[in-house]
Amino acid sequence: MIKVENLSKRYAGITAINNISFQVDRGEIVGFLGPNGAGKSTTMRILSSFMPASSGRASIAGCDVFENSLEARSHLGYMPENVPLYTDMRVTEYLNYRAALKGVRGRRIRERVGDVKELCNLKDVENKVIGTLSKGYRQRVGLADALVHDPDLLILDEPTIGLDPNQIRQVRELIKNLGKRHTILLSTHILPEVEMTCSRVIIINKGRIEASDTPQNLLSQLRTAGGVRLEAKVGNDNGIEILSKITGVKDVSVEKEGDWNTFLLRVDANSDLREEIFRLSVERKWAVRELSRRKATLEDVFVEITHADA
Repeated sequence: MIKVENLSKRYAGITAINNISFQVDRGEIVGFLGPNGAGKSTTMRILSSFMPASSGRASIAGCDVFENSLEARSHLGYMPENVPLYTDMRVTEYLNYRAALKGVRGRRIRERVGDVKELCNLKDVENKVIGTLSKGYRQRVGLADALVHDPDLLILDEPTIGLDPNQIRQVRELIKNLGKRHTILLSTHILPEVEMTCSRVIIINKGRIEASDTPQNLLSQLRTAGGVRLEAKVGNDNGIEILSKITGVKDVSVEKEGDWNTFLLRVDANSDLREEIFRLSVERKWAVRELSRRKATLEDVFVEITHADA
């Protein structure tokens, strides 16, 4: 569905993306991850024909996004990070207008607008002015806009940004349902959402693709995996310094609450250091309230790949 070959974009001597290549197959939900400034939004804007590339090729459903932009865009629904809406229009009025702009004709406009309002749970606000809607409802209007012409591919750039936990959960379920009929390329900073939603993950860092695999395979390749949580009273001891000396500990952070310290240790893969930490606690006469192991997550993968010192 998406094919990117040796794509680069440069701005006045700054390289935003550097010779990247990847594919997204029909029916996949792919997470497109990276730190701020890594090149995610630039790549999505190029694929959506919002900006040209400096070099390389990209196609959507076999249509070159540079040479055959209109046909490529007919297969694509794009929701940018900051959804540009006409805030003085009512929801139904806006969606009718956007459907017509995207080539939907006649009775089909009414059918498609009705479908996306129901799909995105907009029926309760269909006659309200967009400028009066909450952030959550505006995001839904933006998603309905991306869907109104029934595209094969959805590109969603931070679709849950600014939403509360309940709204995030609703959007996650909506994306899962959309994945049954659409190919989806999804950018987000909420990594647990990616683990629960995406079949594959692409990680970009400093303009280059660093990883492309299933979340499970990426977790299995970690050099550092998960960690240990220790909640203890350590008196006058420097807990971070002492715990950092244990072989296999990559780094230690601490949160304090009165006399209690909560230490979070990131450790080598396949290491369970709880027994050694317990012996150390006994030797130092620390009062221990909790000692538990945390399994590796996609966040650990992200940190290891995008931080040179990880």
